[in-house]
Amino acid sequence: MNDMILSRALPRPAAELQVSPEMSLLPGRAHEFCGAARRRLALMAAARLDGPVLWIRPSWQSEKLNTDGMREILDPGRLIFAEPVRAEDLLWCMEEALRSGAVPLAVCELPAPPAMTPVRRLHLAAETGGGQVLGLLLTPGTGGAPGVESRWSLDPVHEPGQPRWRLERRRARTRPPKVWEWTP
Repeated sequence: MNDMILSRALPRPAAELQVSPEMSLLPGRAHEFCGAARRRLALMAAARLDGPVLWIRPSWQSEKLNTDGMREILDPGRLIFAEPVRAEDLLWCMEEALRSGAVPLAVCELPAPPAMTPVRRLHLAAETGGGQVLGLLLTPGTGGAPGVESRWSLDPVHEPGQPRWRLERRRARTRPPKVWEWTP
């Protein structure tokens, strides 16, 4: 008799990733970051994980991450960059990365918030990838992707000689909107 028991039970969800005392992200899901400092927020999340980070951005986008500027947050050697030529390949790359589970975090810079169906596909891909991977969608302006697990905004509110940040939880499935200001 075989001692192995087959089960269709899903693996136990991983603990939330604590990015800051105010901010935690549920693994196995897609989250949205918006605001002027959305890239900094993504780097802060990446710094809380081990392993490589896949950073997907449009090849036609002129803005690029400054690896010298990110050193205080994250070792730039951990980043793997992908620059698809076609807009439809941005989310495809992210979906495949999440499904494979090869990286703990996939970040995708988008020119506009995606529709509900692609976001749902990202959630399913992250679950297929073992439920331990995170997907971060970086969207311009105030964001607005439907179906994301949570939406966060980070903006600078610096004062002379004193860096200050405004973190806003705009949407979360289990928590109300809230705003924090902090000085690092």
